[in-house]
Amino acid sequence: MEPSGPGTDGWDQQVWRRPSWTEEPPAPSAPADAVYTGPPRSEAPDATWRPPTFIEVPPARELPHQDDVVIDAQEQQARTVTYGVGLVTGAVALIVLLILCGRVLF
Repeated sequence: MEPSGPGTDGWDQQVWRRPSWTEEPPAPSAPADAVYTGPPRSEAPDATWRPPTFIEVPPARELPHQDDVVIDAQEQQARTVTYGVGLVTGAVALIVLLILCGRVLF
């Protein structure tokens, strides 16, 4: 029994059938002399039109005043502390390295 139903034996299946070697291919149709005129013109909106506003955003608050001299002094103090901690850490690491190398050599 052959399958039946929509699409099993209709015109849409003819597109997918294997071409015959004895048939002549259909001649291509001539192109139409159509000229593209561009998209249709749209009307400009009314000059008073605006999109609807749903939320009123409050203005930005004033930032507190910053004292540049005080900030620079605090940054310099922090840099001094950082360098001091680094020097102490490096000295301790150097002493530990010397102790370990001394134990291996002697």
